Amino acid sequence: MNSHSHPLSGQPPHSYQPHGGGATGQLVRDFDWSTTALGPMEGWTPALRTTVDILLNSPVAMVLMWGAQHVMIYNDAYSVIAGARHPAILGATVPASWPELWDWNREILADGFRGEVRSVREAPLTVLRNGAPEQVWFDLYYTPVRDSCGEVGGVLCTVNDATAQVQQRLQLERDKAASAATEERLRMAQEAGGIGSFEWFPASGELIVSATFRRLWGLAENQPVTAEYLVGLVDERDRVALGPERMAQLNPLSYAEYRVRRPDTGELRWLARQGEVVEGGTAEQRRYVGVTFDVTLRKQMEQALRASQDRLAAIFGQASVGLSELDLSGRFRRVNGALCHMLGRSEEDILGLHMDDIIHPQDMAENRARVARLLADGVPFTLEKRYLKPDGDWVWISSSMSRLDDEAGQPLALIAVKTDITERRRIEVALRDLNDTLEQRVGREIAERDKAEEALRQSQKMEAVGQLTGGVAHDFNNVLQIIYGNLHLLQQDVPEEGQARKRLAMAIAAVERGAKLSSQLLAFARRQPLQPVVSNLGRLVGNMDELLRRTLGETVEVATVIGSGLWNTLVDPGQIENVVLNLAINARDAMPGGGKLTLEVGNAVLDEYYVNNLLDVPSGQYVMLSVTDTGTGMQPEVLRRAFEPFFTTKPEGEGTGLGLSMAYGFVKQSRGHIKIYSEPGEGTSVKIYLPRSLTDETQELPGLSGPAVGGDETVLVVEDDPGVRVVVVDMLVGLGYRVLQAENGEQALAVLEREAVDLLFTDVVMPGALRSPDLALAARGIQPDIAVLFTSGYPQNAIVHGGRLDAGLELLSKPYRRDELARKLRHLFNNRSQEKLARQRKLEAASDLLPPPPAIARNSSLRILVVEDNLDSQQMVCELIGMLGHTVSGVCDGERAWELLQAQDFDILFTDISLPGMSGIDLARRMLAEGRPTRIIFSTGYGKESLEQLEFQASVLRKPYDLMELKAALDNS
Repeated sequence: MNSHSHPLSGQPPHSYQPHGGGATGQLVRDFDWSTTALGPMEGWTPALRTTVDILLNSPVAMVLMWGAQHVMIYNDAYSVIAGARHPAILGATVPASWPELWDWNREILADGFRGEVRSVREAPLTVLRNGAPEQVWFDLYYTPVRDSCGEVGGVLCTVNDATAQVQQRLQLERDKAASAATEERLRMAQEAGGIGSFEWFPASGELIVSATFRRLWGLAENQPVTAEYLVGLVDERDRVALGPERMAQLNPLSYAEYRVRRPDTGELRWLARQGEVVEGGTAEQRRYVGVTFDVTLRKQMEQALRASQDRLAAIFGQASVGLSELDLSGRFRRVNGALCHMLGRSEEDILGLHMDDIIHPQDMAENRARVARLLADGVPFTLEKRYLKPDGDWVWISSSMSRLDDEAGQPLALIAVKTDITERRRIEVALRDLNDTLEQRVGREIAERDKAEEALRQSQKMEAVGQLTGGVAHDFNNVLQIIYGNLHLLQQDVPEEGQARKRLAMAIAAVERGAKLSSQLLAFARRQPLQPVVSNLGRLVGNMDELLRRTLGETVEVATVIGSGLWNTLVDPGQIENVVLNLAINARDAMPGGGKLTLEVGNAVLDEYYVNNLLDVPSGQYVMLSVTDTGTGMQPEVLRRAFEPFFTTKPEGEGTGLGLSMAYGFVKQSRGHIKIYSEPGEGTSVKIYLPRSLTDETQELPGLSGPAVGGDETVLVVEDDPGVRVVVVDMLVGLGYRVLQAENGEQALAVLEREAVDLLFTDVVMPGALRSPDLALAARGIQPDIAVLFTSGYPQNAIVHGGRLDAGLELLSKPYRRDELARKLRHLFNNRSQEKLARQRKLEAASDLLPPPPAIARNSSLRILVVEDNLDSQQMVCELIGMLGHTVSGVCDGERAWELLQAQDFDILFTDISLPGMSGIDLARRMLAEGRPTRIIFSTGYGKESLEQLEFQASVLRKPYDLMELKAALDNS
């Protein structure tokens, strides 16, 4: 039905004009509707006219889509919705006006013309009303409009542009999500950085703390936290810095540091706190928020720095050469006793003098010029000049002067090292007067001699330091052993809980720190018994990333580059980590304003051409570790002396000059090479080359532990230090052993001649003609079954060669704990019992005295591989297994065992843990990695508890064992 072409019945057509409607209403009135499917307005039905009048005068955006062609009539508010398409779409059809929305409108209009009412809230649409795609959200309400005959003539759509509200809501949701993400990142950053947060409500006493806060204070998760409880954990000396004690201040939680006794471990830690006030509506609503973090390491470093400064002050005062500090104008500010003696003046007489006051007039001009150049460029100089003594004599002095700078490179003071050369100058003058030609020859000879003497002094210096540190380490470790042993003996009599137990624990920890210091002295002197293992240097350096970033701070960017296909190297992991840390700290100090530190690990080949001018560096394949900074670099003179012990360019109290020397000593002891590349202003690169190892990387062995039990065997203690000997004897007696003692090798041999001894426990370094290795040989000659355990705080070259313990020997380093001694002894006794049993079985087999073997079914025979480096034990085990009806093969090391495992199939791998080369645990891991179904039995002198941390299934047979125990282990494995 064509609704626009049929006027109302009985009513002739008449002129019609819609009323109002603003600008769009005028457009409707002026439009030639005869060109559309609606026809002229005179022919519009009353329903159409009424609807048009309504929508034109509505403040809400409306559009009427009339007839089968969906001709559009809309109002002023809708013209805004139409955008640039207005007024072109007035009188046009919907498909032509909104082609991009026709798929949307087609279905809805069809529903509307069927008389259905439709509404859509926040419909997401993409329109091209302004020539470009635009995302909008509309609220749309579709209402069918019925014509005079009752049929639907069109659909009226009310439009509400909800784009702004939707965009605002979406932005709020994004902001909320971003805020939540920011809060999560902040929480993660606090946890990663070890920063605990808290909120304190003084009015109620309530404290809300984070998990990191509890961890820093050592609080259990279920521990209620109150201000009163935390105050009780703080050291009484520091409680004045706490919030409750400072409530009268503007900010009671301003920055403070205090000591805390952790309730979980009893450890005393330094914590720092920073907080601020958050005002509330009332005084009761006021709260305090803040953070806390651990500063124990910094406090320990400050304490170590003060001790270092004290030591340097002592060295300054006791040095044999003249030392002085002058201000930038040249006045003496500090002098030592040697310089006072050299100049014949008291310290009070020299302080405040200007150096020009006592320098010979003929030497003054050159000295002033040299000092001015030193202040300008910082290059040290050495000048020989004359100084006036109070008695009127002149003393010739060789003065080496350098500049002391602050962190910014600005000069602070002048440092002078002076040597009396009066006698040398007198001899030179006499020789010059004797003969000019002779003088020239003597000058050349002196120069050569000085060069040789310098090389000799350098060698002697290193040797003297080595001897000194070795002697100090030996005596120091003996003293530590006395203290350590007595502390452990006292520990047996002190209750588990209480202040005495805590004090004992603190004292034991102090002894362990002293032992670490002794170990570092030996490492510097290249006399530390190293514990090298085949390692992947890239993995070691990569594992240090977090430690380096925490140590160097945020101003230093740390980059680590690990080369692909990296070779292995034989190195002591703990020592190489110390070297990397020392080099990183030196790099940080060379970048006071921040910079970049790059650690690179890769493969390198040193050819014959490169090593031609190097001493003790063979050509070949190496693993290279490079530590490079973007700091200030080194002057040539500084670079030349960089490895000298105690040489440093840092201000007094900020460096000992031992870092690079220790690195040099360790690398040389590891048969490697170290080289420094540096240019002033361009940074420094330290490259370390360690020889390549063709062996697979050593896997970390699980710690050997177990109960500290004793026994009833007889132990002979040989120790020249009475204090150490008394402590060791008491510890052994406390463990249940029968103890004999001697103070030297000769007395020990006399005891061995008359007494049966199960184990010889001897110090390595002893007085007398009989060395400890010779004592051990003589003891085995007297009593072949005796076990031997060496102990020392500094084994020198008696049983350690090339920095490594001689093969087949057992060493317990001083100082050691009571439980370490107990486990070591049980391990040796168990191995000794197994060896004795092996020899006994061998003799019984030869005499046909073995008992008949247990009956074993023919189909239960197993193929067993025995790995035991002690040949007697290996032969005994193989014979016993053969008696049990099994097929057995025996080898002495893990490498040979691996070859057999690849070539043959075995049901059981029966192996000792400690083997030369590849350990028994490494062998088992490699076998399991190949997917072999072989069962594993470990035979060890330690108990089963020593292997509780293994990641795979294995049986343990503790030495010594008999035939039936062996059978049970094979049957149950």
